[in-house]
Amino acid sequence: MLIAIDFDGTIVEHRFPAIGKIRPFAFESLKLLQREGHQLILWSYRSGKELEAAVEFCKQHGVQFYSINKSYPEEEFDAGTVSRKVHADLYIDDRNLGGIPSWGEIYQQLCPDQGRRKPAGTGFLTRLFNKG
Repeated sequence: MLIAIDFDGTIVEHRFPAIGKIRPFAFESLKLLQREGHQLILWSYRSGKELEAAVEFCKQHGVQFYSINKSYPEEEFDAGTVSRKVHADLYIDDRNLGGIPSWGEIYQQLCPDQGRRKPAGTGFLTRLFNKG
């Protein structure tokens, strides 16, 4: 899937323009989603230096995005002909109706097969913390 993910309030606590504290299991879950073949788009209100800081913050925590505020990396943004909303199969944002669930719940919803009973050492927490 192509998944658009907000930054403030979703990956980190909302402290814009500063970068808030990391939400529990956010980066671990994002890395698992990437390992499973999903393409992630950073979809943020941020721009300029604040956006650059968020991208670098994510990079330092092991997540590089397929695209940033674009539907695909080569897209040229033209406010007259291109919508700011990116094209994605799914959007993860703290402004969802009902708020944002925990990253563990998000992962389980996106990868339900990973939540079924499996032999010891293959469950969510093992996958979450497996660096291989």
